[in-house]
Amino acid sequence: MRDQPVTPARHPQHGGRHTPHTPPAPPRFPHFPLAGRAVSLCSRPIIARGAARRAAARPAALCGMRRLRPRPLLWAARGPRRLSSGAAPGMEELLRRSVPPLPPYETKEKAPPPAELRGAEFVRFYRALQPGPPRAELLSRLARDFGVEHGRVAEAAAKVLQAREQRREPGALLQAEDRLRYYLSPQYRGLFQQLGRLEGGLRFLVELRADLMEGLASKAVDGPHVKEMNGVLKNMLSEWFCTGFLNLERVTWQSPCEVLQKISDSEAVHPVRNWVDMKRRVGAYRRCYFFSHCAIPGEPLIVLHVALTSDISSSIQAIVKEVPPLETEDTDKITTAIFYSISLTQQGLQGVELGTHLIKRVVKELQKELPQIETFSTLSPIPGFTKWLVGLLSSQTKEKGRNELFTESEWQEISEITGDPTGNTLKKLLNTNEWVRSEKLSEVLHSPLMRLCAWYLYGEKHRGYALNPVANFHLQNGSVLWRINWMGDTSPRGIGASCGMMVNYRCSPRG
Repeated sequence: MRDQPVTPARHPQHGGRHTPHTPPAPPRFPHFPLAGRAVSLCSRPIIARGAARRAAARPAALCGMRRLRPRPLLWAARGPRRLSSGAAPGMEELLRRSVPPLPPYETKEKAPPPAELRGAEFVRFYRALQPGPPRAELLSRLARDFGVEHGRVAEAAAKVLQAREQRREPGALLQAEDRLRYYLSPQYRGLFQQLGRLEGGLRFLVELRADLMEGLASKAVDGPHVKEMNGVLKNMLSEWFCTGFLNLERVTWQSPCEVLQKISDSEAVHPVRNWVDMKRRVGAYRRCYFFSHCAIPGEPLIVLHVALTSDISSSIQAIVKEVPPLETEDTDKITTAIFYSISLTQQGLQGVELGTHLIKRVVKELQKELPQIETFSTLSPIPGFTKWLVGLLSSQTKEKGRNELFTESEWQEISEITGDPTGNTLKKLLNTNEWVRSEKLSEVLHSPLMRLCAWYLYGEKHRGYALNPVANFHLQNGSVLWRINWMGDTSPRGIGASCGMMVNYRCSPRG
């Protein structure tokens, strides 16, 4: 049989056709009758955003986890390291008023709490600053000038050493250590605590950390002091967003329109094409849950999509495909829950452990609703595999004659098809996704790529942990790498990131 080029199946997100049921111009949704008139509760329809926005979305280390599409870059230009006379009038004075001084250790219990007006003033001032250098300058000054008082730390540390050398009673040593811990707390921590008590303050701190992380990524703010402040704020948010303060909420078609819009916007792994697609993802044989915080009610923080099936799914196309009729759910057919996408909607909560707790809570919720479910599994992407593979091929090209990736017979077949024994053509085909157009080449690469992918997921380590962040997340949580699926994601994004492969991790129902 002659080798015919194979054209990949067109995906709706990349120019594919809509189903006959999709209207030419998607209406605003949902529409509800009110006093004899159809009133739209949304200011815009739920439709997939442009290809440029989807391409700009950044991956996160969870099962199909992707963050909310990046907000407009706030750090277009690097700000000055020192406050200029006309950059932001009153910034230095505002920081002195807003950041509460650390009282002496002996009077810490008697010191009056800082006035709430100071925190509210800081919030107003910060939000009034133009995104970019002014905000970067404020964050840099806050981290540099209101951190730990090193003189007091040195003095407290000396007292700890003195108590140990003199072998004083345990109470004296413990008090010296407590004093040292107290002075190791940076001054801006007091400001963050004060802001956290304000109405809307927790939301503001999440936004502020998102600005801080964008500034660090773009080098608009940099240095050890800023990185330290980012770590301090992350730890504080981890305490404030612990599971005791989080509410699990299910999304249905009857959920508020604003919630459905946010769920649609935050889905970047398998983008929502239109409102029909969104209705399908919260309809029969599907579940969608999110965590909200008691201080930010109704605001999705992290979203989990679940497919209810009769077996472990091997293809994402079967889950997110458009289906013409509205199905009625038959619970007798449901034996398996597939977690196929989890999305963090708040950039400021990166690094805060939410995904693990959300999956465990959803497992318990599904066990209550559908006790017949016996199997819980993910259908996860494998980001970084293609890049890793091309990197190994490049190193082989430099060392001619070295071949550790393919067997001799495999490499001979690949060379005959590509017409290049050096591997340069194969690298180009992998980088451009053109290899899937050749049915013969795809067949030859099937076995070696599956083998290499298994090693990449389980054998490649970084400091003792799995190199792939998604694999590391699930393996560290006790899940088992169960199956690698060939052509589990045939979208251009899936082919480019992992040669089309996806993986199932079996989850323990006991958590």
